[in-house]
Amino acid sequence: MSWWDSADDDDDEGDFDESTVRIRPNPKGNRPRTKQRPDHKDAVTGRVMTVDRGRFAVLIGEDTPEEHEITASRARELGRTPIVTGDRVDLVGDVSGEPGSLARVVRVQERSTLLRRSADDSDAVERVIVANADQMLIVVAAANPEPRARLIDRYLVAAFDAGITPILCITKTDLADPGELLSEFACLDIRVITLSRDEVPLEELTDLLVGHTTVTVGHSGVGKSTLVNELVPGADRATGVVNTVTGRGRHTSSSTLCLRLRAADGRTGWIIDTPGVRSFGLGHVDPANILRSFAQTARVPEGEPPGGIPLTEAHDWEIVDRVAAGELGESGRARLESLQKLLQTTA
Repeated sequence: MSWWDSADDDDDEGDFDESTVRIRPNPKGNRPRTKQRPDHKDAVTGRVMTVDRGRFAVLIGEDTPEEHEITASRARELGRTPIVTGDRVDLVGDVSGEPGSLARVVRVQERSTLLRRSADDSDAVERVIVANADQMLIVVAAANPEPRARLIDRYLVAAFDAGITPILCITKTDLADPGELLSEFACLDIRVITLSRDEVPLEELTDLLVGHTTVTVGHSGVGKSTLVNELVPGADRATGVVNTVTGRGRHTSSSTLCLRLRAADGRTGWIIDTPGVRSFGLGHVDPANILRSFAQTARVPEGEPPGGIPLTEAHDWEIVDRVAAGELGESGRARLESLQKLLQTTA
């Protein structure tokens, strides 16, 4: 007979009951955690204007008489979910905006685009910069500091990867002829704006930006913050000068800030001004997307494409062969060589 078949089993049934169970007290004295989270049906929606050391300036009631800016913190339930300038978020708590009030961000809404960069090309860890921008204003000076075509290429790749439309803005054209720089990008079908000290086509530029959310990028000293101050009176973005020895600009703007742009006819748009950077890592970008993005924005000659296949539908190796054969001219060949170098550094 095995031990579980012993006749003593019936006698033991009464030896134990619930009163003998000891409940260990909760040392923290709080309620146990639950996986159920509140749905926050009463949350209000806002636009993140800037981020500063774990605090978020958020605009709520946009375009209504109740529009105002509040300060918010991250709800614990969001964990490490990044919250960046341009995000649309849901908030609960004190959304009055009164001094000392603090709301909580409980949700980040689905993003239409996400601009990212890495520390360098070998770093696959992405740094999220801006959310929901549909245009990128690439600001570069014709001189002082000297233009860097390779950095422009990096901005373009980041824009293409994020699904953002690039606009090239060349400042300080009174100091140097931008023709040589522009010729390098002649193969690309992108909008170009030129600015000089005596001629700033603000109306034309404003017309390009209203109705959109535009992120500005460019390294220090190119006049990006000066341009933003012209477009948005009262923006008061800090400006600096270029070092006469190194030829580099000094970092002035240290935060990413969303600003409302308003045209003379009342139309509005948003500019997200980013701090100047001297490098823009692409370690997070899928190399397979680089040549495809290049082909999709190319200014393809008119007429029947070779083999009847448009460049935008060609395979990677076909893009290389056809551009090398002169389909996009010398500027196309130069752009392709630059992109191939990027492919080698990001592989």
